[in-house]
Amino acid sequence: MNDLIDLAVLYGHLSLLAFGGGPTVLPEMQRQIVEHGWMTGAEFAALFALAQAAPGPNMLVSTLVGLRVAGLPGAIIATLGMITPSSVLTVICLSAWDRFRDAPWRKIVQAGIVPVTAGLFLAAALLIAQAADRSIPLALLTVAVAGVSFATKIHPLWLLAAGASLGVIGAV
Repeated sequence: MNDLIDLAVLYGHLSLLAFGGGPTVLPEMQRQIVEHGWMTGAEFAALFALAQAAPGPNMLVSTLVGLRVAGLPGAIIATLGMITPSSVLTVICLSAWDRFRDAPWRKIVQAGIVPVTAGLFLAAALLIAQAADRSIPLALLTVAVAGVSFATKIHPLWLLAAGASLGVIGAV
């Protein structure tokens, strides 16, 4: 029961901090999960990769963490905890945000949100890379995939398949 309460508090808290989307809180999510002793950073990175490869919302990792920590009730609590608080807050704030659509301060706030969100996404990406890259070849693979992703329009699933193939044959 304590794990269910801890999951609800953790994901409720993260939901309200997920400014710019769920992935912006991945570093804090990983830190809290490791601190609770529910899993290691590498295990979290593996669950995150699985969640990203599966169809569905990008924060499916919350559900997988809840499932691992407390079974089906944990999955439900973690999912609702990650979705409900921010959704309620969004509905409440949306009417006020729309009411001030022509206000000069709104344009300034919107312009400031973009770099903050980009920085939070970069922090999340670096955290996952640090947890997953346990060797120099894996780190080099991460850098290569990031470079190809930025330089081309190759679908990320092809890059994921290539990385998985290298893992299967033992190259990384």
